[in-house]
Amino acid sequence: MDLLYFVILISSLIFVHELGHFALAKAFGVKVLTFSLGFGPKILKLRGRETEYCISLLPLGGYVKMLEASKSDIVLPEDRHRTFESLPVYKRILVVLAGPVMNLVFPILLYFSVFVTDGPFLPPTVGVVLPGHPAAGKLLPGDRIMSVNGEDVGTFDELKRIIAKSPAQPLRFRVFRDNKHVEVEVTAEETIERRELDLIERVGTIGIQPSAPAAVIGIPSTESPAYRAGLRTFDVVTHVAGQPVRRFRDLDAAFAENRGETLPVTYLRPVTLPGALGGLAEMAIYEAGVVALTPDPAGSDLMSLTGIELADLYAAIVPEDNYLAKAGLRPGDKILKLDDEVLPAWSTFRERLVAAPDRPHRIDYLSAKDGREKSGTFQMRREDIVDEHGQAFARYVLQVKNWLPLAPEDFVAHPSPFRYALSKAVEETIDVTRFTLVSIVRLIQGRMSLKTLSGPITIYEVAGEEGRKGPDFFVWVMALISINLGLLNLLPIPVLDGGHLMFFTIEGVMRRPLPLRVREIAHIVGMAILFGLMLLAFKNDVEKRWDVIVGQIRDLAG
Repeated sequence: MDLLYFVILISSLIFVHELGHFALAKAFGVKVLTFSLGFGPKILKLRGRETEYCISLLPLGGYVKMLEASKSDIVLPEDRHRTFESLPVYKRILVVLAGPVMNLVFPILLYFSVFVTDGPFLPPTVGVVLPGHPAAGKLLPGDRIMSVNGEDVGTFDELKRIIAKSPAQPLRFRVFRDNKHVEVEVTAEETIERRELDLIERVGTIGIQPSAPAAVIGIPSTESPAYRAGLRTFDVVTHVAGQPVRRFRDLDAAFAENRGETLPVTYLRPVTLPGALGGLAEMAIYEAGVVALTPDPAGSDLMSLTGIELADLYAAIVPEDNYLAKAGLRPGDKILKLDDEVLPAWSTFRERLVAAPDRPHRIDYLSAKDGREKSGTFQMRREDIVDEHGQAFARYVLQVKNWLPLAPEDFVAHPSPFRYALSKAVEETIDVTRFTLVSIVRLIQGRMSLKTLSGPITIYEVAGEEGRKGPDFFVWVMALISINLGLLNLLPIPVLDGGHLMFFTIEGVMRRPLPLRVREIAHIVGMAILFGLMLLAFKNDVEKRWDVIVGQIRDLAG
């Protein structure tokens, strides 16, 4: 089955590539003699009016043979104007360029087929507004965003993408709030996102999230009404005075309406059961409970009424060997500051670390053990990773986590699924093309190891793996390899399309072709470079699987 997936993947990409050359050559009136999918002996052929269409034995390539007098083709007098050489230089450039361009455009169709089945989606409703961010005080939880700068918004994903494309730009929001439409202007802040290959992307953010946090509470003081009543950090409040509570913001209304009255509060408390399933795993369960809580009658908000706040900044998981654990942080501690700057939310904590992962940091936190403020220093640990395909990259892992489950809005269908799918497909194609270009440049510069080059063996394995996962996965990897194929063919190496483009460009500038001897030598050099790259890729493929190969040989010998 893996062989079938491999043949389908490679044949599809080669067909699309050669179709580009073929279609434009025919459009320019060039006589095409052969359209072959594959190399070697022909196993299936069909004769058209003037073109032979065939499938050849080896599926690792293909070709379009055009009528060319320079290649000793027999040219009848009536066909002289239909040779490839008879075309103006710019048309020859376009014919050669058409193959790689098809490989770069084809992924749009592939990605479209995946994205058009997406859904349902989160609606463009504000779940939470992060303090200290541009939207604070302007947008409110529960706001439904109808449009941004006049562009209609159907999902939160669309809203996020529009904002991301507008760093440091003013945005005009049309909002549905309290059964009426209002206009709100927010200027997006510029945020740095680090990606693979150490790429830095500047994106716009305003500090909103689509799903409101559930009623998971944090209690910073042991003297608060909530703590004295028996509630603890990470308890999930489900009811207040018999009224259901779904989101944390529901607590404000519940306690504001009942000042000074003793209220029954129902909660769920997460408890870890060590040695569950016969000692195979740890299991977290919820223990239900009810307490009687008397809010402070002098209080004006949830914190002053009860001592309850959102558990966002409380560390829930702190591995013992983590750098933050060595700085003194423990589960249940509340993170207060990073580098002497107050943290309004856990997301801000992560953003600031992502922006500067390779330098020392100072952390201030409130200890759950004794209620005292403490501090420590740490530096994020860099991890050099090699994935299952032998690709190496570096990452910084936080490992420390908070615990704040969300209460999402009801999902909706996209109002314009085809527009959404096309937009996402173009965006993904551009993104992958940019990433691949950077990879090629860094390989040439020596900033990426040549060991990351992969050949047919890796493609064979990946095609099989993704094919077994399902059509979407297979289509996704086909799009990725198509982009790689298109860009690699544009490299200015003789025998590749990029080499032909180089020769035709020189011919256009000099107004005459390069001498035949120069072109012959260049082709020999190009073949040597290409053969060397193929050998290197094959060597890398074998080295990555050497242990498996040795094991299989031993099994056969034993």
